Amino acid sequence: MLDTSARLLRLLSLLQSHREWSGAALADRLGVTPRTVRRDVDRLRELGYPVNASPGTGGGYQLGAGAELPPLLLDDDEAVAVAVGLRTAAGHGIEGIGETSVRALAKLEQVLPSRLRRRVGALNAFTVPMLRGPQPSAVDPAVLTELANLCRDAERLRFEYRDHEGAPTRRTVEPHRLVCSERRWYLVAWDLDRDDWRTFRVDRIAPRPPHGPRFAPRTPPAEDLAAYVSQGVSTRAYASHAVVRLLVPLREAAERISPSAGTLEADGDAACILRTGAASLDVMVLHIMMIGIEFEVLEPVEFTEAIRGARDLLSRALERGDSHARRSPRAPDGADRTPGTRSGSSAAT
Repeated sequence: MLDTSARLLRLLSLLQSHREWSGAALADRLGVTPRTVRRDVDRLRELGYPVNASPGTGGGYQLGAGAELPPLLLDDDEAVAVAVGLRTAAGHGIEGIGETSVRALAKLEQVLPSRLRRRVGALNAFTVPMLRGPQPSAVDPAVLTELANLCRDAERLRFEYRDHEGAPTRRTVEPHRLVCSERRWYLVAWDLDRDDWRTFRVDRIAPRPPHGPRFAPRTPPAEDLAAYVSQGVSTRAYASHAVVRLLVPLREAAERISPSAGTLEADGDAACILRTGAASLDVMVLHIMMIGIEFEVLEPVEFTEAIRGARDLLSRALERGDSHARRSPRAPDGADRTPGTRSGSSAAT
């Protein structure tokens, strides 16, 4: 059996890692009696940890919010993950978090053991963030935290949502997971009014409490929610869709194509399949051409026709350019084109 001090630390770690514990479950984890658990909970309260207890068969212990933040217990990997996360948080579109991250990181690194400071220092010193394209709309960190808590506690969420044109609607959903892409945060949730799964951009969400009640979590729309969201924002959201075979390995294509531009899957060792969408097939032609990879159209047939139309348009432009070049007078090679001078001579005397 653990001694009292070690047991208190273990109990605190358990309370910090789970939303709610029954007394029996804690006793089983610690190898003590429920009575000992109650005494240890009282000791934690004396140390300033707000441990809430609810009576009855469905009750249990829960670490509550106090007037001050008590010390947190982090293992080595968790401490490194938090430090690196704070270091890079400013580059992920969370509004106003840059300065706060620096302050929190300074406090954390002050108490990190030297072995962990070296790990964090190496990651910070030899990591350079590369952010492509215009930065997305910032996400309010308070909103992000609120959504994460509702996902964790399986509580209904009420919010106002702005579409891409800024028109607001009121929504009530059962939040499931937050998904972070390279540039944006998304909420995957069951929309109660539409009776279906929906994906919402977090920067367009304005929570409208009170929230609740709790709900029984549903089976998610896909095992791979990252791929599900990627397909939704890159394909399903658009009027025109296409499937093409890229004649490069999956790894090479993934280096050029972000998840928000389409979904990729391997097609043997030397090719991969891209599913993507665009406002029209003509726009799709530009989208595929700008990737700069040899490809083959699989579907739809209309996309092949759009490519032919673009080819003919470019061919006519080239023909007109060549014709204009042939008609334009050109000085002989090596001739000085500066008026008043002779080839090979200097204008200065």
